[in-house]
Amino acid sequence: MINKDLKVAVLGAGAMGCLFGGLLAEKGLNIILIDIWKEHVEAINKNGLKMDGHGG
Repeated sequence: MINKDLKVAVLGAGAMGCLFGGLLAEKGLNIILIDIWKEHVEAINKNGLKMDGHGG
């Protein structure tokens, strides 16, 4: 059973951070992505994070 009140921070919102953060969010966890690249963070905040798949 997953504690959906748990907040999880993922350091780095690149390809892998977004993948793992997105997968955890799909399971209902409250995810916070943290990154130092301002433009990347603004784009995710504005447009959201879309996952088409994770098969490679």
